[in-house]
Amino acid sequence: MTRSDSDAPQFISLEEAAAMTTGTRVTFIPGVPAMYSEALKNICHVKGVPLIRALHPLMGVDKETGEDRQARLYELTRQTSLPTMFHDEERPRNVWIEQLALADRIGAPGTPKLIPDDFEQRLEVMGLCAVVVGEDGLVWNMRILNDSPLARKYGYSEEASAAAPAKVAEVIRLIDRRLEAQATRGSPYLVGGAITAIDVYWATLSMTVALPSPDIMPVTKQNQRMLAFFANNGEIPEIADALSQRIRDHQRYILTTYCETPAVLGGDPI
Repeated sequence: MTRSDSDAPQFISLEEAAAMTTGTRVTFIPGVPAMYSEALKNICHVKGVPLIRALHPLMGVDKETGEDRQARLYELTRQTSLPTMFHDEERPRNVWIEQLALADRIGAPGTPKLIPDDFEQRLEVMGLCAVVVGEDGLVWNMRILNDSPLARKYGYSEEASAAAPAKVAEVIRLIDRRLEAQATRGSPYLVGGAITAIDVYWATLSMTVALPSPDIMPVTKQNQRMLAFFANNGEIPEIADALSQRIRDHQRYILTTYCETPAVLGGDPI
């Protein structure tokens, strides 16, 4: 499925986003499903939070000026990772758990509660989120499978990279066991009987090892190499052995039922 130019998302500058005093602004790279930005976009979609998309400055040095392209972002947020989330006149949020808490708080009436009120369920949700989204979790280890500037930012070494596939597979099997147990209770969700944050985070971030079809994640000129990398990750023997049909079915169910599909990325569709 392709979208017309009139359907393409609009992006404002980082300076414009920082200067605004109303609305929820999140940084993205046009055409690229930067996974934490994509996950936050899906969280906000479930919560009915309208997003204003801002351009996230790329890593590296500007060839014309010789300046660090992310210097202004660092001045504003004291970090450079994707995504930055601005809301009204509140301080910027850059950590997933704070972004999630904000989205859950400002969501539209009647939308699902992504952080359960029940503390037993909250324990399960946040613990599972940590092994998917947090340090040394699924995405962290996916990023160090190969050497790259981004991988080095996440502590790449030959030793860490060699251990990463087994860690990724361990997370996948943990999620798969949860889905199997939940199915015996008649629930398609990872915790309880309703969608929570872990369903959205897992369905989105599992794309890094179980690439969905283009009707869910369209191919663009900007993301085609990234999507090829994700597809190759799923063919690593340890990871491929852990992936089950349950994992793929849950991913598709959550993304097509609760999230914006096909994903709206901007950029140049292929």
